[in-house]
Amino acid sequence: MGMDKKTGSCLCGDVQFEMTGELRDSIACHCTQCRKTSGHFVSATAVSKDDFNITADKGLKWYQSSQSARRGFCGNCGSSLFWDQDGRDKMGIMSGTIDGDTGIKTSNHIYVSKKGDYYDLDDKLPKHNTYPKA
Repeated sequence: MGMDKKTGSCLCGDVQFEMTGELRDSIACHCTQCRKTSGHFVSATAVSKDDFNITADKGLKWYQSSQSARRGFCGNCGSSLFWDQDGRDKMGIMSGTIDGDTGIKTSNHIYVSKKGDYYDLDDKLPKHNTYPKA
């Protein structure tokens, strides 16, 4: 992808951000928290926090979703935007919030044992019951 600057936002535009670093391929997460916050499952990329900048935060709210992670969303339109884990040098970004082409693809599914019963995973991507260690 190179070092192109990419931008993203929530649905209403009250939260906007830019990324200058390389985006990780998107990971589809089927855990209960992701399904509850998004209404389905989440597909998220990540970028180094050094290469991530929030440029408009009028609607930005943070929810402490677990002991070690928080989720960023827009308090106006409700868009699910970020996943930020304590001590992690990358910011998780919901892939659908990035403007235009992302230059990434979905690499795998995680927490598939928690997936909803109303959909099937019939692609050929790797499927994990937890977050696989790199």
